Amino acid sequence: MYEYILTLSCPDRMGIVHHVTGWLLTRHGNIIHSQQFDDLDSGRFFLRIHFSLPVENAIDEMQNDFASVAERFSMQFQIHDKRRKARLLILVSRQGHCLNDLLFRTQSGQLPVEIAGVASNHPDFRPLAEAHGVPFHHLPVTPETRADQERRILELAEREHVDLVVLARYMQILSQDMCRALEGRAINIHHSFLPSFKGARPYYQAHERGVKIIGATAHYVTQDLDEGPIIEQDIERVDHAMDVQALTRIGSDVESLVLSRAVRWHVEHRILLNGARTVVFR
Repeated sequence: MYEYILTLSCPDRMGIVHHVTGWLLTRHGNIIHSQQFDDLDSGRFFLRIHFSLPVENAIDEMQNDFASVAERFSMQFQIHDKRRKARLLILVSRQGHCLNDLLFRTQSGQLPVEIAGVASNHPDFRPLAEAHGVPFHHLPVTPETRADQERRILELAEREHVDLVVLARYMQILSQDMCRALEGRAINIHHSFLPSFKGARPYYQAHERGVKIIGATAHYVTQDLDEGPIIEQDIERVDHAMDVQALTRIGSDVESLVLSRAVRWHVEHRILLNGARTVVFR
């Protein structure tokens, strides 16, 4: 048996699950795991089904066959081969904790992805990437060369058949054109201090204000800076006795964990967009 994942969303109405499971039955499909959510606010229905079939490499055929069901309920849907590992391009600047975490989780088999490459506007992490057998691309950028540098990143993503671009503390603001090109397939990580502590040295700003909670947020990249649909967040409590270095260390740990969760849920097809929000089937 071969395993697949079906995800869909549509306006909520009676009979959706009946017709989807009936379609699976006609193809001799077996449901391994199913999750659904009915959003009363938006009136939309969300479904993720992990199923098996006695047919290999049947994605195109299934998509064409399922189109009649999808049309009946005005569905947006995708069918994925569970065995296929998503290909990642990681963008990083000079803070490497998230990059290091993703490389380790991938190499140790904890994260079911293939890292196609690491690209950076600085050369600092070439040894780290190459130690994991991952190609490193140094793509420096200035205000005058930004358009050309972003074009090279997009060409790299296309050439390497990248499914997801991960901004692992990539400290460059993407252009509107870049955001449009990566819509739905780029994830960013930032500290949860926004909007209170924007810009450089957020942990210094937080220490000066005496914060009691620090955290991190992973979200999809959109044209609105740091306002894309949120995928995952987490926090840690801190206190007055902690200095900036302690806050930075704790914050870095939270950022790494939150980003790895968001990447995992994306590549396992657990995230469905619901307007400006997300539905995450864990």
